[in-house]
Amino acid sequence: FCIWADITPSVLKWASEETIVPYISPVDNRPHRYFVDFMIKVRVRDGSIKTYAIEIKPLCQTQPPKGKRNSKRLLEEHATYAVNCAKWEAADAFFKKRGIEFQILTERELGIK
Repeated sequence: FCIWADITPSVLKWASEETIVPYISPVDNRPHRYFVDFMIKVRVRDGSIKTYAIEIKPLCQTQPPKGKRNSKRLLEEHATYAVNCAKWEAADAFFKKRGIEFQILTERELGIK
């Protein structure tokens, strides 16, 4: 992503893990800080400037875990997914207030196999 941002002419500015979003974890019900992977400011096709907050995650972490038994691993995956959802809901609200679009990218959107 960093190399792409550096060589793409429409990218005006980008930063990595500099924006902090507060959220409440559903695991411990306490406040935490979420560092969004990337902030990117781009000039879009119509000439306007748009800012995006980007989170990059494996596709499997963006979907509810599937499993038939309550194994330790499955419980950990459910906890991870619940925390991710809390982060993303907080980030979406945080950035909407600031006129910034929040997006989650996976290997599917990035064209990685």
